[in-house]
Amino acid sequence: MEDALEAHAPLTKSQRGLIGAYFLNEYSFEASALFNPSIVRHPDQSGAPEHGCRIILSLRAVGEGHVSSLTFRSGTIAGDGSVSVDPTARLATVPTVRSRTAIANGDEVEVDFGPDEELSERVIFPITDAQSNGIEDARFVEFNDDGKKTFYATYTAYNGRTIRSELLSTTNFKSFRMTPLDGAASCNKGMALFPRKINGRYAMIGRQDNENLYLIYSDDLHKWEGGHSILQPEYPWEFVQIGNCGSPIELDDCWLLLIHGVGPVRKYSIGAVLLDKTDPSKVIARSREPLVYPEPTEREGYVPNVVYTCGGMRHRDQIILPYAVSDTFSNFATIRIARLMEAVAN
Repeated sequence: MEDALEAHAPLTKSQRGLIGAYFLNEYSFEASALFNPSIVRHPDQSGAPEHGCRIILSLRAVGEGHVSSLTFRSGTIAGDGSVSVDPTARLATVPTVRSRTAIANGDEVEVDFGPDEELSERVIFPITDAQSNGIEDARFVEFNDDGKKTFYATYTAYNGRTIRSELLSTTNFKSFRMTPLDGAASCNKGMALFPRKINGRYAMIGRQDNENLYLIYSDDLHKWEGGHSILQPEYPWEFVQIGNCGSPIELDDCWLLLIHGVGPVRKYSIGAVLLDKTDPSKVIARSREPLVYPEPTEREGYVPNVVYTCGGMRHRDQIILPYAVSDTFSNFATIRIARLMEAVAN
């Protein structure tokens, strides 16, 4: 005769939640941090406020197991430059993989989200082996190619041992293509694409030696070689290394390049550089002091003593800058372009 099964004690609320999460394959993708944002104009500007615009934020989300994924928020910029972020959906979803194509240096993947899924529901979680430990620090830019607009993002794919740069492209933030970049320059972090071609060629700002910033040109959007150094650490707040903080922003007479500097006690701050409009290898001016830096009350977090951004944007006469604090949460700063030019020139 079989032994009678012993009755299990009543499950606690936490135990019921754990069992439910197991069967639902639930994962807290933002459980640890939500940081390193970039910002672009929404491709759909219907309902935008007068003299304002709708925006999309991309953010790096870190969840259980220190795995990074790419998530989004929508919001608006009012006519006066004030920023508001829309409420988020309660749950999230991952896309359907529409195709996976083996190319010379990895897999090119195309994914789709459903037509009824809100922007804040959409999460791009690591798909390929090269991304298995994280999709990190997407630098989005609205790229204009003779009137055709495409949103590109360079990001770091990390498999737990090695990194490489990859390129994400979309026109509607519902369907995405993810392609590994090729060439010697793609083996490094922090590449950022100019928002249009320069003298008929694609152009990037990148860091190839873990210290300086390089200008790189290419005739092929997916292959990047060479480049030459245009910026080196110069002031105390950046003496360890410098890197870009997103794609250059086109102003009336020059390019605005936001940079991060690493100084004493591994303190990350954000500064600015002005580059020549027709020849971005020429530096016109750079900030002697950081524009944004960690406040004493903001130094605790996932990675302390850090402020960081993956890209700002121009709105009328202002620069809108989303930035992360201590790799934990994100905030906004705004500055009028005229005031910024004065700060950089002094």
